[in-house]
Amino acid sequence: MEMLGTTRVTVKDGRVIDVGEPCIRWCPLFDKVHSIKEITVGAVRANMEFRIAELGMFTSARDLDVDVFVNFGASEVMMTGLRTGLIDTTVTACDGAGTVVTDNPGLVQGMGAQISGLVETEPIREIIEGIRERGGVVVDEGVASIDPVVGVRCAAESGYGRIAVTVVDPGTAFEIRKLESELGVTTIIIAAHITALSRSEIVDLLGLVDIVTGCASKHVRDLVKPLAQVGTAIPLFALTVDGKDLLIERAKEIVTPVMISTAPLPVLPDERQPV
Repeated sequence: MEMLGTTRVTVKDGRVIDVGEPCIRWCPLFDKVHSIKEITVGAVRANMEFRIAELGMFTSARDLDVDVFVNFGASEVMMTGLRTGLIDTTVTACDGAGTVVTDNPGLVQGMGAQISGLVETEPIREIIEGIRERGGVVVDEGVASIDPVVGVRCAAESGYGRIAVTVVDPGTAFEIRKLESELGVTTIIIAAHITALSRSEIVDLLGLVDIVTGCASKHVRDLVKPLAQVGTAIPLFALTVDGKDLLIERAKEIVTPVMISTAPLPVLPDERQPV
């Protein structure tokens, strides 16, 4: 998994066996939530070990009933979209299972609450069984492959018409858009884990997706022209009316006070941006 500054981390048998070099030094989200003042190899290792201990990530003890992690994250937005009927189902990825289709709001949140950029995983029987018990469909139980395009096709074949799907690159988003007319479905594409994408890739991505996370991407911050924005440090940007509807619907479920205003977007205070 790539996490905390796009640092690649490998977990085997419930232990962290390799940690790469971080690409950024500071993330306002992890400073706020975990008091990580500098992203180092040691900090990344400790955070992955925390996720293993607390959530059972990449193990048979995986907790799939995790509550809200941040007010406005991809999984939180999809959870609300399912609850309110703005979307019919979701296509996401989970450690130990790969691509998952589910219309269960609690499950999409449980799988996605603290997951980062999942690169590769192997099937873990207990995780797959837990997903199945909660109404999820693991698209490739034998290999636990990660393929959002196949996931969207699976969702369409199951009768879903409005499908939210997460992607990490413009090529996948393009292939999903091509499926819409073929399958007769509407997809709401949410792009996440995009820090390492080039400027040209971000240009392509912004023309294809409904919502994009800011992550630590300077290119997104320079190029995005959103219809709506939530958050200012690691913001989510809605680029279409469908995306805007999802963000506004999510705002209705936030229990703390919410300020709604009009302003030229994006709004990105310098002191709150990743470095």
